[in-house]
Amino acid sequence: MSITLTGTTALVTGASGGIGAATALSLAAQGANVALVARRKDRLDELVERIQAGGGAARAIQADITDRLQAVAAVEQTVAAFGGLDTLVNNAGIMLLGPVESAPAEEWDRMIAINVQGLLHATHAALPHLLAAAGGARGTADIVNISSLAGRVPIAGSAVYSLTKHGIGAFSEALRQEVGDRHVRVSLIEPGPVATELFTHIRPEVLEAGKDAFANATLLHAEDIADAITYVVTRPARVVMSEMLVRPDGSVW
Repeated sequence: MSITLTGTTALVTGASGGIGAATALSLAAQGANVALVARRKDRLDELVERIQAGGGAARAIQADITDRLQAVAAVEQTVAAFGGLDTLVNNAGIMLLGPVESAPAEEWDRMIAINVQGLLHATHAALPHLLAAAGGARGTADIVNISSLAGRVPIAGSAVYSLTKHGIGAFSEALRQEVGDRHVRVSLIEPGPVATELFTHIRPEVLEAGKDAFANATLLHAEDIADAITYVVTRPARVVMSEMLVRPDGSVW
């Protein structure tokens, strides 16, 4: 049995493509109002048009959530537009792989800023509104944090990326313990390899060195993870899906 999202509001970070865009479409199809947060406004506007063409409600909010004030403003714009906030999907992230020895330190800074600080900024700003929503008629609110298989199984070449994703897991569990008794559910989704533009951010020499590992690999689709997220947030209020690991068929990782 699932519960309806009609009349609820979801904020999705990193919504301009990949898992974020697929999640926004999926939640809107379930009746949620959706706030789309990312830096690429043109892509957000296109997604808003798609959602509205399907009869849904959406708002594009251009923001860089690594800036705490922009993250706060994005949450406040969402609440002002739709009257509240029931679901936060912390999807924004970047994956910059390669050996520690030769890595540009700037890549580490970017991953920590987006994967960790951005998630913290958005969560902190959203939490008062989620707690208020959880006390309403629906009886629950949701924070869904997108981690990675690398947050569970670190491998060579993913040291700092794995560090950020392990951190998300630790944060999610501690936060669950803090707010669970007030009916805010905290869920961790750990996707295996997904066919998105995430791979395009990796340095060409790193991609070349690792191409054999993915030569015959089955990749998940963004819609597969969006489906998992939608499943999590449509469970009855009594059900908390604390952690979900999603691997592609035949995965060796």
